[in-house]
Amino acid sequence: MPFVAPDGPAWLHLFGDLKRTDAALQAQIRQVLVAAIEGRTLSEGTRLPSSRMLADVLAVARNTVVFAYDQLIDEGYLVSVERSGVFVASLEGRAGPAAQPQAPDGAGWTGRFALRPSLLRHIAKPRDWQSYPYPFLFGQFDPSMFPTQSWRESVTAASSVSSINEWAGDLIDDDDPELLEQLRAQVLPRRGIWAAEGEAMITIGAQQALYLVTRLLVGAGTPVAVEDPGYPDARHMVELAGGIVRPMLVDDSGALWHDSLSDCRLAILTPGHQCPTTAVLSPERRRTIFAAARAQDAVIVEDDYDADMFAEGERAPPLKSQDAGARVIYVGSLSKALAPGLRLGYVVAPAPVIAELRVLRRIMLRHPPSNNQRAMALFIGLGHYRGHLRRLAIALSERAATIDAALPRCLPGFAARRDAGAASAWITGPEGFDARSLAEAARGAGVLIEPGDVFFADPHHGRRCFRLGFSSIRADRIEEGLKRLGNLVS
Repeated sequence: MPFVAPDGPAWLHLFGDLKRTDAALQAQIRQVLVAAIEGRTLSEGTRLPSSRMLADVLAVARNTVVFAYDQLIDEGYLVSVERSGVFVASLEGRAGPAAQPQAPDGAGWTGRFALRPSLLRHIAKPRDWQSYPYPFLFGQFDPSMFPTQSWRESVTAASSVSSINEWAGDLIDDDDPELLEQLRAQVLPRRGIWAAEGEAMITIGAQQALYLVTRLLVGAGTPVAVEDPGYPDARHMVELAGGIVRPMLVDDSGALWHDSLSDCRLAILTPGHQCPTTAVLSPERRRTIFAAARAQDAVIVEDDYDADMFAEGERAPPLKSQDAGARVIYVGSLSKALAPGLRLGYVVAPAPVIAELRVLRRIMLRHPPSNNQRAMALFIGLGHYRGHLRRLAIALSERAATIDAALPRCLPGFAARRDAGAASAWITGPEGFDARSLAEAARGAGVLIEPGDVFFADPHHGRRCFRLGFSSIRADRIEEGLKRLGNLVS
């Protein structure tokens, strides 16, 4: 039945709980009303409460409701009738609620799939992770650290008429030139990398960069060296492209190149901090890998996924900065240190590689949203990115010190590894320990950890391991979260 009840409690029920911490209350009111009108909960001709009454019911300023009503009148959702009130406007031309489609009977969909990505083992994180008090997750962010005002300034500047005219068109396979310039002038030099014009491309996160590079270089039967344990999606990308995964063993010095990789002409590495063990690739291993790449005419894909998070002591340079033979394709992220949801990454490679990647990206999605690119360019150019990294480094250093000190006390009998500058710790339990069982029990205690079996080609090898990230948990909650873990295994 249409919602026409004029009493206050009914309207309060319609609006539910407004987010009082959000400054845009009137935008929330508009969203609720639009959804109710489009979904026919509020039918044509329904009289809305006066602005004063609704303001009293929702406990907001009257002007908030007035602005919301005025905007919806301008958009044609409401109509104001003099001395009568505000009413839902005619719904002519608007479709009703979509009927639920009936599931086809016997369509045989699974037999039609050329790929079954859903059967792969993935890193799983609860969508509502922010509701957990102790989220030891890597790759997420602490909302209290997001530079809201600085980002708003950048978005506002990107929304000027002149800026909109520059980025609103279809760039086809190009990128925002301002973001490319900021990447080449400010971001990459911090890592000792200099890219000439035509040697860099923006992607929708480092994930897309890895996918595009893999799709470009891996074909049916292509042998590819992939770290084991390692980033599971790197393994998946090779397999989905028809390639053959050659496990590259990992120890305290990072990835180990060995004779079984002699037929590989491509290697995917995380040398800065090995994923997930955090091991930094040693200078000796670097020399060995470069020598093997020259001897086998191989290419190295360097996933520098946590660059710029924070530094502890002298940080090892990326392979790309030592790449005299132009054999390294460098993949990085602009959003991981800021907010993963921004989905802005990049790839640096020789110009012929970038030219092919641009065409491949165009076939997929043309280019990443150019408004986001321009906002990020301004965020960097206005000095906000460097300032944010400085504040982030202070916070992560405090959390690193807390977790390093608390782990031996809270998890005695467990081996913990965290190389300098890593925003996570790699934990190995004693014989017989099952990390996935602990993760399930810990979730019930409000603690989120990442079981380590997903990082291994053979999940049995990672049964005793789990990862503790600390980019998304406040420093004052780390010790209590670890104590709860300790209580579950004691």
